Amino acid sequence: MTHNKDRVFWAGNETIAEAALRAGCNFYAGYPITPSSEIAALLSLRLPQTGGVFLQMEDEIAAMGAVVGGSLGGAKAMTATSGPGFSLKQENIGYAIMSETPCVIVDVQRGGPSTGAPTAPAQSDIMQARWGTHGDHSMIALTPGTPAEVYRETVRAFHLSEAYRTPVMLLIDEIIAHTTESFDIPTDEDLGPIHPRTWYQERYGANSFRPFHDFYQGKHIHITGLSHNERGFATTTPAIIQRGIEHLVNKIELNQKEIERNDTYMLEDAEIALIAFGSPGRASKEAVDIARAEGIKAGLMRIITFWPFPTATIRELVDKVRAVIVPEMNMGMLRGEVERAAMRRDVQLHGVNCVGGVPIEPQQVIDKIREVYRGL
Repeated sequence: MTHNKDRVFWAGNETIAEAALRAGCNFYAGYPITPSSEIAALLSLRLPQTGGVFLQMEDEIAAMGAVVGGSLGGAKAMTATSGPGFSLKQENIGYAIMSETPCVIVDVQRGGPSTGAPTAPAQSDIMQARWGTHGDHSMIALTPGTPAEVYRETVRAFHLSEAYRTPVMLLIDEIIAHTTESFDIPTDEDLGPIHPRTWYQERYGANSFRPFHDFYQGKHIHITGLSHNERGFATTTPAIIQRGIEHLVNKIELNQKEIERNDTYMLEDAEIALIAFGSPGRASKEAVDIARAEGIKAGLMRIITFWPFPTATIRELVDKVRAVIVPEMNMGMLRGEVERAAMRRDVQLHGVNCVGGVPIEPQQVIDKIREVYRGL
């Protein structure tokens, strides 16, 4: 695969697979599940061609365990799944968080709960990404909205996982997964350096609470899912447990400025702000164009780094507008976070909620903009 700025015509799932290889992914373990299966299918062909390893495990629990093991062995490891499989992975995701094991977890969101609507789009896993596993910790979750952005954020997910010694979630919805569009493959200059594991070990060793070594490096290491001390050995000492949990939170939360990414559109003079992520961001952008043509000052903030949540950025935005509209394919998960971030009782906050297994259309968003504008 070339690293020049070539034009490609790829679907979202195909883009993730190719971008993962570009980032140095050399180990994949997974279990097929709609609508993410194309990622596994492509990597089952491409990884052996590049000297990597592909494993289809017996279930999603085993797949996540294999990813943790592959990463601890020195590989850049990834898995992909959808809602029900994401639920099954949570215990081993928690193990990866506690043991500070870098890996990338792709969740192509579909309708739920339970088996739900396997072939239909949704955005209802966003809270599971943050709170799915038990215990206190922080989380990095990326929500790209275009094919080119999917490519860049997949590569960045590997970078963040290695730098912060943590699982990183890449969440797209079924629409993005199966929408095929042309885009320019980012150049090396666009993406920035792509480093081997050893580079991260040397530069970011302080981001780990335990010794920063993989297996087979001739080092004595100990890895456990129990609360542990700085040498990696289990402890019941309250002060050390406290320090360890604070580390899992602070290494991400205190570096939010380095992790956060958003995209804005026509917000400079906006009176109505739309806040969205994923494919609803595309419908929202078109609705903003329609509103502007009608003399309504609307603008859009599209969240790319969903966790850690851009609380300060949203609070600053809300302070400048008269109303906020949140289009999303769930019953209000993003809207609740926006309300918490806003800390204002006087701002109008409205949702456009679509959970019927179909995309949010620009017409739905512009109808809400007009309704809100009439009430200002």
